[in-house]
Amino acid sequence: MLTPGSTIGILGGGQLGRMLAVAAAQLGYRTHVLAPEADSVAAQTAASLTRADYHNRIVLADFAAACDVVTYEFENIALGPVEWLAERVPVHPHPRALAAAQERIAEKRFVERVGGRPARWAAVDSRETLIAALDHVGTPAVLKTARFGYDGKGQMRLHGPADADAAWEAIGGPAVLEAFVDFSHEFSILIARGQDGATVRYDPPQNVHVDAILRTSRVPAPQPILDQAEEATALACRIAAELDYVGVLACEFFATADGPVFNEMAPRVHNSGHWTIEGAETSQFENHIRAICGLPLGSTALTGSAVALENLIGDDAWQPALTEPGAHLHLYGKGAARPGRKMGHVTRVQR
Repeated sequence: MLTPGSTIGILGGGQLGRMLAVAAAQLGYRTHVLAPEADSVAAQTAASLTRADYHNRIVLADFAAACDVVTYEFENIALGPVEWLAERVPVHPHPRALAAAQERIAEKRFVERVGGRPARWAAVDSRETLIAALDHVGTPAVLKTARFGYDGKGQMRLHGPADADAAWEAIGGPAVLEAFVDFSHEFSILIARGQDGATVRYDPPQNVHVDAILRTSRVPAPQPILDQAEEATALACRIAAELDYVGVLACEFFATADGPVFNEMAPRVHNSGHWTIEGAETSQFENHIRAICGLPLGSTALTGSAVALENLIGDDAWQPALTEPGAHLHLYGKGAARPGRKMGHVTRVQR
């Protein structure tokens, strides 16, 4: 167990790192952010910042020496530096979780191996294999980059074979072609797993996306999601056990007539769990810190009868939340608002 006063290293300088640093400070830990960005919002709440490229071995050596444990706040980070760090300081979640999640082909094969069911899919590495994949997967479908895609970036819809040329030109390879899923709801499963294997789960939120970006998350979820939550949670727990996972793991699902269909996993705290800061007895951020430091996990019980998260995207107005009863405003300290950029969120707790 790491005692308070120890230093937690955070790879990444975004809003997830910002909120992890706040949770760590509440438990008496210091945080040290390593990120290449000049305007890291995580640095605004961390005790210290190193601005540098993740591949600089001199920087990595100093970072490892300064930290008692290291975690990461996003999965689109090169695996090599994380594996190098893991040989010198504990890294949670283990780099094997990063390897499984950041490459869509590997992720789908892994999930299928542990009994999960993703949408029908095919690997694509050329225009010719895309044409063959369309025969197998069918249309409508979506072509996604195999790596480094998020919030709708790096993907393109195909309504029929006539769209193949434009999709391949836009996306290229390696890529994954996925069939559209006929679903009633989207939801996520968030679990926290400790170093001793103990696991807690949060109520599954219903997620609504607009333009492939999460707009709202709500708990309790409607009954179709609750009917499938046990099966989806069991899969998330199998994934975590297979990876000997430590920390918060998020898995996204579609609720369908045939049961939960796996969409993707995130080996980190997750946007659909931001409501837990005020809406659960122990937030996802605190439980992640507890897990990686070897502390007992906290209760995930709801603090109200219903909780709703609304993302503030682009130039969405945030001022009304300041005078709204039951509303909790979080602004991420970013600079200029841009279309599609998450600037903050509001959580509303119904007592």
